[in-house]
Amino acid sequence: MEKVIDAKGKKIGRVATEAALVLMGKDAPDFSKHTVASRKVHITNVALSDVQNKKIENKVYTRYSGYPGGLKHQKLGKLIEKKGLSEAFRKAVYGMLPDNRLRPILMKNLTVSE
Repeated sequence: MEKVIDAKGKKIGRVATEAALVLMGKDAPDFSKHTVASRKVHITNVALSDVQNKKIENKVYTRYSGYPGGLKHQKLGKLIEKKGLSEAFRKAVYGMLPDNRLRPILMKNLTVSE
């Protein structure tokens, strides 16, 4: 079963929250934490979403390589420039899923289109 979420005029976080709930299966009556719900989510009209200029300039994504001096920073504007707005939606949904072995499997059920 596939759910289509229209991101037109919506904030990134609102859309990501809805997508994460569906991917985990929390909207279904047979929800269980330890199983992967067979639900697919398709987010459309990402280019028409409501992203404020303040967020584009100030939102920073950080990652650490594990080595000394390996802390990397990337602003949302640079991420959009490099990979597109759909990558920002993927990162938002990824952060809202539980950090366990099911996360990569759940992320395969997410598709984002401009």
